[in-house]
Amino acid sequence: MKLCSFTHEGRASYGLVTEAGIVDLGKRFDAPSLRDFLAQGLVAEAAKLAGAPADYAFDAVTHDPVIPNPDKIICVGLNYHAHIEETGREETPSPVLFARYAGSQIGHDQPLVKPLESGLFDYEGEVAVIIGKEGRRISEADALDYVAGYACYNDGSVRDWQKHTHQFMPGKTFAGTGGFGPWMVTADEIPDPTVMRLQTRLNGEVMQDTTLDMLVCSIPRLIAYCSTILPLLPGDVIVSGTPGGVGARRNPPVFMKDGDVCEIEVSGIGVLRNPVVAES
Repeated sequence: MKLCSFTHEGRASYGLVTEAGIVDLGKRFDAPSLRDFLAQGLVAEAAKLAGAPADYAFDAVTHDPVIPNPDKIICVGLNYHAHIEETGREETPSPVLFARYAGSQIGHDQPLVKPLESGLFDYEGEVAVIIGKEGRRISEADALDYVAGYACYNDGSVRDWQKHTHQFMPGKTFAGTGGFGPWMVTADEIPDPTVMRLQTRLNGEVMQDTTLDMLVCSIPRLIAYCSTILPLLPGDVIVSGTPGGVGARRNPPVFMKDGDVCEIEVSGIGVLRNPVVAES
């Protein structure tokens, strides 16, 4: 099942994506957002509407980040061997974590914004893990039971600001730089996340291509580690890391510019597509 967040005629809502379009779940359930919908455990009820007539065509709405208002977005750095090698870093025994803010995210087909302050705007294709129920100190063995679903993510990175200090969060949360969409696919459709294939394309050219069995820290390991620090809540997002092939490490470097189109495709999920605009 595919679930998305959107805005239609100024009204924010969320829905079930079918071949016919979007069934507006916000009109049918007493939950103001997809995050609340997950927290109330309503996914099974929504499945009953799979044959309902669509309220809107998929392209007739403005697509919002899958979870517009998460309590937290935990991003993982250096989580593929190929990316560690291209950066010249050493592998660490524990995940490299940093935060991204909800206000930095945009949805499917919305513009990624290259900020005025930089010409080094890079792509990072990733798989986002959306948490479905609250948990603390979750074991790796039980971790996938806490996953509501998966989505495509572009952790757009402003490389010069990322390198201002040892703490690289500033380059990771500029406004309009994080693409999240086009929807989440519920976990029951992807029982084994290691089989997912992740590909990043810039203007149609393949820049990154990997499978999730190549992660240094697996999704269960990430959930267990993050939930030890603080409780994970429904709608929380763990962005699992980018593979090798980032623009900054190419020779010559390749950065996103005005007029580009970046696509993140994940098998079993779909394609997140965003045009790139230069801030003016």
